[in-house]
Amino acid sequence: MTGTTHAERGETRGFLRELGLLDATMIVAGSMIGSGIFIVPADIARHVGSAGWLLAAWVVTGLLTVIAARAYGELAAMMPHAGGQYLYLREAYSPLWGFLYGWTLFLVIQTGTIAAVAVAFARFLGVLVPAISPIGWVVPPIDISRGYAVSVSTQQLVAMALVVGLTVLSTRGIRLGKLIQNSFTSVKTLSLLALIVLGVFVGRDPAAVAANFTQTWSPRGALPVTPELGFLPQVVASAGFFGLFVAFCVAQVGSLFSSDAWNNVGFTAAEVKNPRRNVALGMVLGTLLVTVLYLLVNVSYLCVLPLSAIQQAPDDRVATAVLQAILGPAGATIMAIAIIISTFGCNNGLILAGARVYYAMARDGLFFRATGRLNARHAPAVGLWLQCLWTCLLILPRTRLRDSGGAPLLDRSGAPTYGNLYSNLLDYVVFSVLIFYVLTILGGFRLRRRRAESGAQRRGFSRVVLAATYVLAAGAILVVLLLYKTSTTWPGLLLVVTGIPVYFLWHRRGATPEGGAY
Repeated sequence: MTGTTHAERGETRGFLRELGLLDATMIVAGSMIGSGIFIVPADIARHVGSAGWLLAAWVVTGLLTVIAARAYGELAAMMPHAGGQYLYLREAYSPLWGFLYGWTLFLVIQTGTIAAVAVAFARFLGVLVPAISPIGWVVPPIDISRGYAVSVSTQQLVAMALVVGLTVLSTRGIRLGKLIQNSFTSVKTLSLLALIVLGVFVGRDPAAVAANFTQTWSPRGALPVTPELGFLPQVVASAGFFGLFVAFCVAQVGSLFSSDAWNNVGFTAAEVKNPRRNVALGMVLGTLLVTVLYLLVNVSYLCVLPLSAIQQAPDDRVATAVLQAILGPAGATIMAIAIIISTFGCNNGLILAGARVYYAMARDGLFFRATGRLNARHAPAVGLWLQCLWTCLLILPRTRLRDSGGAPLLDRSGAPTYGNLYSNLLDYVVFSVLIFYVLTILGGFRLRRRRAESGAQRRGFSRVVLAATYVLAAGAILVVLLLYKTSTTWPGLLLVVTGIPVYFLWHRRGATPEGGAY
């Protein structure tokens, strides 16, 4: 049996168990559904080149997510305390591994995702309010190097205002947070259902259906995947099994990212009623709900648009193109409203949950001490504000966009164009996130073995098979990404490695967990 640390002993005096099964499920679903489902199908379709493989990508992602949620649910039942995956890694391996996850979570996984979702919110709000623009400068770009600049546009300002506003609400306690989460998750679930009904029954185009499902599994119009290691061949989905396998694995990045954050409810386990049941069940129910919705939404896309139109959707906004095809110009406005609602609710869940990890780390002496205290409303306010500050800082930097020859990309007026730093960071960290998932599921075997040695019931054979399936499938994706997307994998590892010296610095200065696994 795992030991008890400062965080577990302290939470009984601070956190309030206000979240029921419905609330836990809503945190899972609401944190997963952001803007990705409306955009990433275009990139997936460009890689796999067929309607069948587009749907298969979402099926595989859904199966992997549900398998992982089931495995994490068992870990949550063993350790129903604030911190979630941080605790699982700490107990399975050592405090160092827990810290490396928490460090990466703070540095980019949680904060970078919050920043990305906040900018998506501001971007689609700009459809309704044109003054909100990525080039509506409050502070024009200031170049700080050949590749980077800092700026404040009206779009960035709105994104930061959203993060600050939701942080203020989260400091008011879990009751308000769950009310917002339940309300917005319900609305955006209904929005996805409406998109499904409109696509499948109202706007169904027989020509698009015929084009997409006549040769369901035959890739066409797929982009080649060019390796960044010179000794590997360029591949394309239409060039046999190996090309399809590589393209399919690369395409999984988009669907996996769109389905991520399901584990956030584990961070809030100290605030869930009957956590040994409700955290685990909430994870499974939430991931199943989102998996079914995502698959059906992609079916609706394919019922309205031919695959070529999905691949070439302007700005990758597939859902907008679908609604425009059904409803005309009003479709863009309706879709913008839906995405505004979706991203608002998504960020509420992400902001609410993230600070619980920093709380657990601080209680173990492995993060800023003040983040391990709760305010009068039983919320980790300092951790929330620290997360808010770092997220806003990630919104400020811009990347200076260049063409393949290294020349600056210019807009129609001849001015330089800029991207966002967090987009690069998210690309870098996807590889590392998958590694932490694999490590956590493998760690579950170690923890179960210890429980078996102490007389607890052994894990069922079917569950072992499912977990092994996840590890093998995720491992295959990791290998392909390492070989074919090298520039966006090694920086992710570097971000993790930077936590090692930081861990030893905090380890020397703070208290170590009492009774935890080392």
